[in-house]
Amino acid sequence: MSSPAITPVFVRLKLSLLRNGLRQSAGRKAAYITSAVFALLFAALQLIGLIALRGHAHADAVVVLAVAVLGLGWAVMPLFFPSGDETLDPTRLVMLPLRPRPLMRALLTSSLVGIGPLFTLCLLAGSVVAVARGAAALVAGVAAVALALLVCVALARAVAAANVRLLTSRKGRDLAVLSGLVVAVGAQVVNFGAQRIGASGLGELSPAADVVQWVPPASAIGAVHAVSEGAYGRAGAQLALTAGALAALLAVWSRHLTRLMTSPDGSTLPAADRAARERTSTGLARLLPAGRTGTVMERSLRYVWRDPKTKAAWVTSLAIGLIVPVFNAWQGTGSVYFACFAAGMLGIQMYNQFGQDTSAFWIVALTISSTRDAFAELRARAYALLLITLPYATLVTVLTTAMLGDWRRLPEALGLSFALLGAMLATGAWTSARFPYSIPQEGYKNVAPGQTGLAWISIFGGMVAAALLCAPVIALTIWLNVSAGGDAYAWLLLPAGTAYGAALTLAGLRLAAPRTARRLPEILTAVSKG
Repeated sequence: MSSPAITPVFVRLKLSLLRNGLRQSAGRKAAYITSAVFALLFAALQLIGLIALRGHAHADAVVVLAVAVLGLGWAVMPLFFPSGDETLDPTRLVMLPLRPRPLMRALLTSSLVGIGPLFTLCLLAGSVVAVARGAAALVAGVAAVALALLVCVALARAVAAANVRLLTSRKGRDLAVLSGLVVAVGAQVVNFGAQRIGASGLGELSPAADVVQWVPPASAIGAVHAVSEGAYGRAGAQLALTAGALAALLAVWSRHLTRLMTSPDGSTLPAADRAARERTSTGLARLLPAGRTGTVMERSLRYVWRDPKTKAAWVTSLAIGLIVPVFNAWQGTGSVYFACFAAGMLGIQMYNQFGQDTSAFWIVALTISSTRDAFAELRARAYALLLITLPYATLVTVLTTAMLGDWRRLPEALGLSFALLGAMLATGAWTSARFPYSIPQEGYKNVAPGQTGLAWISIFGGMVAAALLCAPVIALTIWLNVSAGGDAYAWLLLPAGTAYGAALTLAGLRLAAPRTARRLPEILTAVSKG
C-alpha cells in the first residue's frame, strides 16, 4: 500500500500558518499587508525597469549581478530572520513518521508559497526578458527561471537545516539582532558602488559580471545571454552548472535533514560541565582596576559581548565608523577629518547607559546612595567605553591618513576625534540621567512603545550639544589652517583636543552624577518598561 502524498498537506499547512498568523492581532495583519503591498509594488517596478533595460549594452551585467545578490539574500535570510518562516525549522516534525525524500519534496514545494518566492520570480522573469533575444533564448529562459528559483529556495533550506540548532538558541537570536549590521554595511557598499557607477557608467559592472555569471544562480541568467549571442556551448555549461548546484544543495539539505530527524538535541544532554566552564572567569577582572570601578567596567564589557542589543549597536558602530572614512579615502574624495566619524559613532554608545540594564538596573540602583556613588558608576562606564573607543578611533584616523597620504594633518584629526569623543561622553552621561528609556529585550525594536520621543531627544539632542561643545576646537583648527604660519602650530591640536575632551568628560560626569542620584526611581521606572 503506497503512502499518501504529503506535498499538498504541507502546502495547505503553509497557507494555514500564514492565515493564522494574520489572525493574531490587527497590528500584525496591517504590518503584513503593508509589507506585502510594498514588496509587490517594488517587484512590479523592478520588473518594468528590467524590461526597459532590454537592448542596453550592459543589460547582461546588471541582471547577472542582481540575481547574484538575490541568491546571497536567500542564503543569509534564514540566519538573520529565523522566525520569519516557521517551516524553516524541521525539528518541529521529528515526531512524525516521515521519510527524508518525501519530506524534502513537500518542504521545497511549500517554500515556493509566499511573498519572497513571488518577488524572486518577478526579478528572474524580468532578467530573462532583459537579455533574451530569439525563440531559443526564451525557451532557455524558462528553464533558467525554474532552475534559479529552485536554487534560491534550496539554498535557504540547506542553510537553515545546517544551522537550525544555532538559530533556535540564544546565540542564534544574537545573530538575528545583528542583521542591522548587514543592512548598514550593505547600504555603504551600495552607496560606494552607486558612486562608482555614476562616475564611470554601467561598464564598471562588466568585469565583476564576467566572473559572477559562472556562480549559481546567476549562471542560469548568464546562460540565457549566452544563447542570445549564439554561444550554445557556454550556455549549456552554465545551465549544467546551475543544475549541479541544485543537486548539491539538495544533497546537503538531505544529509542535514536526516541528521536532525534522527540525532538527539545537544540541549537535552547533561550540560553541567559546559555551564561550569562558561562561569569560569576569563581573566578580564584581573586586568581591570580593583573595587567598584573594575566591577562596573567588567559588567559593561560583558554587556557588549553577551547582550544581543548592546552587541548589535557596538558592532554596527564599529563597522560604520570604519567604512565611511575608509571608503571615501579609497575613492580619493575623502578627508582625514572624516576619521572623526569613528569617534562619533562610538560616542553614541554612552547615551542611555541605564537603558541597556533594563529591569536589572534595580540591582545597580541599590548600590547608589549618594552623588559620589553615582559619579563612580558613570565614570567606570565611561572608562569601559574608552577602553575600546580610544584605540579604535586612533586606528581609524591613522588608517585614513595613510590612505590619503596626508600625514601633516594627523595631529589635527586625532585632536578633533578626542575632543568629539569627550563631548559625546559628557552629553551622553547627562542625557542618560535626564532622558532614560527602555530597550526591549525581545524583537528588533530598540525603543519601548511610548518612549520614542525620549530616544530622539536623548540621542539627537545630545549629538547637537556635543557638536556645539566641540566648536572651540573646530574654530581653532580652522584658524590654524587659514592663518599665515598656522601650520607650524597645528600639532598643538592633538594635546589641546585631548585635554579639552578629558575636561568635557569630567565636567559632564560631575553634572550628571547628582541628577542620577536624585532621579533613581524615575530612571528605574523608565528603563524597566521593556
